[in-house]
Amino acid sequence: MNQRFAKGLVSAAWGLAAVGILIVLWELYKWVGETTNIPLPANYDDASMPHIWVILGGFFEPEVRGSDTAVWQTVAAGAGRSLLIAVGGFVIGVSIGLLLAILMERSQLAERSLLPYVIASQTVPLIALAPLVVGIGNRIKIGEFQWTQTQSVMLIAAYLAFFPISVGALRGLKAPTAAHLELMRSYAAKPNAILWKLRFPSSIPYLIPALKVSAAAAIVGTVVAEISTGARGGVGRLIVEYAREATSQPGKVYVAVFGAALLGLIGAGLVTLIDVIATRNLPREGVA
Repeated sequence: MNQRFAKGLVSAAWGLAAVGILIVLWELYKWVGETTNIPLPANYDDASMPHIWVILGGFFEPEVRGSDTAVWQTVAAGAGRSLLIAVGGFVIGVSIGLLLAILMERSQLAERSLLPYVIASQTVPLIALAPLVVGIGNRIKIGEFQWTQTQSVMLIAAYLAFFPISVGALRGLKAPTAAHLELMRSYAAKPNAILWKLRFPSSIPYLIPALKVSAAAAIVGTVVAEISTGARGGVGRLIVEYAREATSQPGKVYVAVFGAALLGLIGAGLVTLIDVIATRNLPREGVA
């Protein structure tokens, strides 16, 4: 645990150093564009690329002129809503991915039949998928339940999240060596016992990276789906709304972008916590 804590501090230090370098490069780029005649490949004007202090000031601007609510408060509320939707999509996606991985591990026919479609599913662009999901979902009504845009966004997040898990878990479930499998069979272990006592523990080094990718994919899917479907209340919608005010309040749109980035950090942190809990009893050399 002490080694992990030390590694965590080193990673945090490198992260802060990277942020500092990014800030220096940002301001240096603007300075070069404003003081020299060197042609640059992107705009460096204050509307599209404001100074860092303008962006920081955007956190504390009123969300609406005359309002007591600051921009960061609105973004925090939107990020919280998006996080809940992303968590729902992540859970659904991980559940579907694990079921597909177990099915493909059990049957070579299922693997040969399903794996190409699992891979091909990720070639469909979200900008084309989102309106289709919303259009079909709006027609779903079961009793008192009426499908809403929230369910559509969650489904799109799950769509992106299931792929890394299905592929990573399949590889992990096949990780045990022939000697390990033969030992389990010598004890007359049934397939379910082999799955839970051998295959799943052996798949942890493959599952954790897959979970991290799935968490990031669920958050990206949520934000992009909110933008594509026009779902209100989330940080994706705020990015669109604040982008319209970029000329007068250029810092606001970056506050919303930072809110979306914070969701990614939270997702990575939650998966890291799962990693610590799942591997606490494994020897250090057995942890990826």
